[in-house]
Amino acid sequence: MRTAVVAFSGGLDTSCIVSWLKEDWYGFDEVVAVLVDVGQELDVEESIVRGRAAGADDVVLLDRRAAFADDQCARAIKTNALYEGKYPLVSALARPVIAQAVAKLAVELGAEAVVHGCTGKGNDQLRFELAFKAHYPGVRVIAPLRDRVWTRDEEIAYALDKGIPVQATQASPYSIDENLFGRAIEAGVLEDPWVAPPDEPYALTGDPAWAPAPAEVVVGFDRGVPLSLDGEELALPDLIARLNGLAGAYGIGRIDMIENRAVGIKSREVYEAPAAIALITAHSALEDVVLTKDEARLKRPLEQRWTELVYEGQWFNPAREAIDAFVDATQQLVTGDVRLELRPNAAVVTGRRSEHTLYAEQLASYGTGETFPHDAAEGFIRIAALETELAAARARAKMRA
Repeated sequence: MRTAVVAFSGGLDTSCIVSWLKEDWYGFDEVVAVLVDVGQELDVEESIVRGRAAGADDVVLLDRRAAFADDQCARAIKTNALYEGKYPLVSALARPVIAQAVAKLAVELGAEAVVHGCTGKGNDQLRFELAFKAHYPGVRVIAPLRDRVWTRDEEIAYALDKGIPVQATQASPYSIDENLFGRAIEAGVLEDPWVAPPDEPYALTGDPAWAPAPAEVVVGFDRGVPLSLDGEELALPDLIARLNGLAGAYGIGRIDMIENRAVGIKSREVYEAPAAIALITAHSALEDVVLTKDEARLKRPLEQRWTELVYEGQWFNPAREAIDAFVDATQQLVTGDVRLELRPNAAVVTGRRSEHTLYAEQLASYGTGETFPHDAAEGFIRIAALETELAAARARAKMRA
């Protein structure tokens, strides 16, 4: 029996794919749809019904919510991961979790192929396929939307003709991916970078113009990982979910950007990631008072490279793991609290404290009682200026020659 295992989201693309896999051009005898819970809004019964209607022989639900939070999300926060300074890797973080779960089941079933719903112009094909290969070497990978290019309208018409209930319509053609860390929205009118995003596709965030009065929240960290909100300890999935609600009301985490995809094109993407933006903002502020100058200077370019690796599907690359080892070493003392004021479209740091702080008020203060050794400054400057003076003298000598 020829078996294919599909990374199934329950949306338009993967529902059509389940059906296509049993048609003549693929001809699989058995199709297993794997629905991996990474914290997305999920109507399990509806997704199972949709998968069955599309022809799946089985729809398997796997809960990876806690694992996703404690590994991928926690590491992204510790690394201050923002692709091109803006995007907190919402989809890029979840793909290796989903792909690993799919590949593991495919191995157990002895499946001939693993299948994803990515197009040939997207980043997710890299993220899925590199993860598939890392956990099922040599497996055949099928990408139906790369084998034949379907428009959204064609897919919708196909699904309706096959009796597959789908949420996307010609009137609302958005492609939405979501998980615990946020939502990624594309397609439809968003493909025109001149058109402002309409309110319709937003779900995690409110319009900043209608935000409530500013409010404060205190985020507690333990070795770089968020541990508490306002003194209440919470498991990371619950903390992220709660902060999504608190920060989302202010429109925090709405991101509208033109990003550079791994395949060499620019893409207009709209994201919602209230908790991710708030937590990365808070974490970076706590690092400011704990890390040494050189730790911080070394970490910044590694943060950028880590973010690029994950964005380009390289979660299982040894280079990412090596950077993690450095990051983990820097986080041993990143424990403390950060106070955020939630304002329209911004999470603003208004306070930070840690028992491991390197900030010394007596040294930094300009007030009475400060202890900075002013008499040492002149000698420090003389030594620091030696090379500059020598270079200047050399330049003058060259001009006279």
